[in-house]
Amino acid sequence: MIEFGHATHVGLRRTRNEDTYYADATLGLFLVADGMGGHLHGEVASALVRNSVVELVSRGHSLAEAIRAADEHLLAQMHDDADVMPMGSTIAALRLSEDSYEAAWVGDSRIYTTGSELRQISHDHSLVQALVEAGQLDPAHTARHPQRNVLTQALGVTAAAQLHIGMAHGRVTPGMGFLLCSDGLTEDLDAASIARTVARTDLAAQECVDQLLLSALDRGGKDNITAILVRSS
Repeated sequence: MIEFGHATHVGLRRTRNEDTYYADATLGLFLVADGMGGHLHGEVASALVRNSVVELVSRGHSLAEAIRAADEHLLAQMHDDADVMPMGSTIAALRLSEDSYEAAWVGDSRIYTTGSELRQISHDHSLVQALVEAGQLDPAHTARHPQRNVLTQALGVTAAAQLHIGMAHGRVTPGMGFLLCSDGLTEDLDAASIARTVARTDLAAQECVDQLLLSALDRGGKDNITAILVRSS
């Protein structure tokens, strides 16, 4: 049995919502995509990525195959239309089967497991994460780093040959859940705040998601905000 909640909000400082998402318990597919680009093109990029991944997973392809094909589709779209400005998208995707999960991502949209603790299983493809791994930046300073939004990987932006799709998989245990979100949520809420909300078993998954978005808006809502909370029982 899968229970899930989902929501997206433009935020308080943006005029357009370039995030998109998909949630389908029957297919066991959940994803968040955060678009980037010029006028209107962030929305186009994220929607194209979402639609491509959903279609291919529905036809039996793996998450990695679907994401790579979505990247190729996005690059082809820009190549075929000379008027299209450069555009790209992140993706964080989760596929659930009866007792296991597969996660895949590109960019800085995140996937966490929830339950006894909040644990990030995705790995940000970002400049600040690369600096942390190189020992050049204290992890405590990433939240305020002026280049924290600079990505090292993005669909439609990174050359296809250099595209790295992050992957994780494991068993789904009793009480385990998953949170997928765009960086608009983690920009305004720290991990402790997120953990407190998703751990509330007195709230339905949708209520938890609604609370997350309200809390992010209360703390500034600097970017588009999207979140999906999935609980397996």
